[in-house]
Amino acid sequence: MSMSQERVRERRGLVRSSQNLAAGLFLVFIAALALWLTGDLPQGRLGAMGPGMLPDWLAYAVGLCGLALAGSGLLKEGDSLEAWGLRGPFFVILAVVAFAVTIRPFSLGPLVIPGLGMIVAGPLAIVIGGYATSEAQFRPLLVLALGLTPFCMVLFGDLLNLPIPIFPQALADLLPATWSQKAILRLLAALMVLAAAAMHLSDRGRKSRKIDVVRQPEEI
Repeated sequence: MSMSQERVRERRGLVRSSQNLAAGLFLVFIAALALWLTGDLPQGRLGAMGPGMLPDWLAYAVGLCGLALAGSGLLKEGDSLEAWGLRGPFFVILAVVAFAVTIRPFSLGPLVIPGLGMIVAGPLAIVIGGYATSEAQFRPLLVLALGLTPFCMVLFGDLLNLPIPIFPQALADLLPATWSQKAILRLLAALMVLAAAAMHLSDRGRKSRKIDVVRQPEEI
């Protein structure tokens, strides 16, 4: 009997693909965690979406994908679960929790975190989530965070006009009272994009200076 036939016989139990089953259950767990963390946010309606509508429906979609993937692990032949580390799931869950507890005011006993808005919660979640891989480097992750977060800020806070906290109120108090919330949002988004571009260009300049230039011998 060949090796592949032996592996098929081993999988003819209840679980046909332990890898798909584990991945599906993990997605369901992430969806349940997201629904629990955003449970106090109002959903609103399609004409006037609340801050909880988008994350809730994204969580439902992730949960349904997880159920489908887990179901395929019971019905279809697939790979078995191999050894894996806790680094990836740990940092992904930590990023989700960090985003949830910093975008709005959060208190748990003596621990009180003021609402910092997406301008802080977004980059924090991106940087923490990036460390799910052992090859992560802080500076490229920071460039990604500073470049991606302004897009989300403008999309949700300006174009879709969702009532999502974008920046802490203490920051708005430091700026002229005549400035509107959207004007502050656009200014902060532009500054973050410029910071990301400056860091990216400085990285490219630093790498180019590290290249050794081989001097050609002079012709006789």
